Amino acid sequence: MRNDAIMVTGATGGLGREVLDRARRTGLPLRALTRRATLPDDQGVAWFTGDLATGTGLDEAFAGVRTVIHCATDIRHFKNDVPAFRHLLEAARRAGVEHVVNISIVGVDRIPYPYYRVKLEGERLLAASGIGWTNLRAAQFPELLDMAFGVLSKLPVVVVPSGTACQPVQRGDVADRLVELALGEPGKGEPPAGGWGRVPDLAGPTVYTADRLARDWLGAAGKRRRVLPLFIPGKIGAGFRSGALTAPDRAVGRGTWEEYLAENVARRR
Repeated sequence: MRNDAIMVTGATGGLGREVLDRARRTGLPLRALTRRATLPDDQGVAWFTGDLATGTGLDEAFAGVRTVIHCATDIRHFKNDVPAFRHLLEAARRAGVEHVVNISIVGVDRIPYPYYRVKLEGERLLAASGIGWTNLRAAQFPELLDMAFGVLSKLPVVVVPSGTACQPVQRGDVADRLVELALGEPGKGEPPAGGWGRVPDLAGPTVYTADRLARDWLGAAGKRRRVLPLFIPGKIGAGFRSGALTAPDRAVGRGTWEEYLAENVARRR
């Protein structure tokens, strides 16, 4: 079987859907992986049922695949991400996959946050896999900030980490880059720190303080709350204050925080 298909994992998630939309335009055979028993009726995409956590169904799904764009994650049970990535890489080797494109997070190696540690371990597994690889670190998605502020605003005071800067990047911008990388050859990144497969980070056009983001969100949501910057002690807090969540020299994303608020948060009022 000719290996030229693109497989997208996490294809029913927010980023995965954006990647699928863009990958359709490549004209290449396109596959998507889901744990659902009932497969979506999606013209132009071959859907496969498989479970990364257990490794079931992956051999059939990966047969004939050249490139995997790995978007799958389980933020509620993120400790499962490491064994899931192992199963993915094992199945990819068996199928003769030539290129795995992985999405990670800006600052994942500088902030000892538990979820970040898991993502960093995934990067290490990828680099040691023996498969051609490309690793892209992106800044925070506006959807994540939106969800966080929605929860925090249920209290009279919205608490945010003090001295912390963020640089939100639209999911569509990240999806564009992932598909671009998938169409290229693996291992064309820059050598420092992350190895030859790590490409330059991707962040949004503007750096904001966390309290500014909160106030912007509250204004768009039509809510009146006090915003309280709180000092976070320890290595995690120090990492936040170090600017590790931002990549000012990689402010190449086009979509803005203000556009997201207008198109999503303000419309819910």
